[in-house]
This record gives sequence, C-alpha cells and structure tokens, in this order.
Amino acid sequence: MPMSADELRAHLTDAFPDAVIDLRDTAGDEDHWVALVVSSAFEGMSRVNRGRACNAALKGKLGTVVHSVSFDAKTPAEVI
Repeated sequence: MPMSADELRAHLTDAFPDAVIDLRDTAGDEDHWVALVVSSAFEGMSRVNRGRACNAALKGKLGTVVHSVSFDAKTPAEVI
C-alpha cells in the first residue's frame, strides 16, 4: 500500500515542525517520491545526516509502505 502525500507530509512535519515541504510523486503511484524539506533542524548537519534524519522521520515505513523517497534536505539559508 503506497503512502499518500498527506501521510508523507505528516511524518515529516512531526519530525521537523518548522519545515517547508514540497513533494513530487515521480511515478504517479504514491510509491516513488522526491521531497524537498527545508528546516532549521538541518543546521550544522552533514548531507548524509540530513538524509538519515529524513529517513528516520518515516518510522520504518521506507521500503515497506513506501518504496522510495529521494530527500533534498536544506536549511532556510540554503534556499535563499
């Protein structure tokens, strides 16, 4: 069973309350996503650790409920 945009956004918002999140369903099946997550929580984190934090936000559902999510995790300063 795929994960809807609302469910994915809810998991990310729970983990990163200040986040601005942009989601794109790349295959039209709610099972393959690209997610831009902009949050101050990523300040001082390496790119790898940002990805790990985003994966952890899905609470074990990555690879089971949802097949793939490609995260682009940025701080607000990196978006401007």
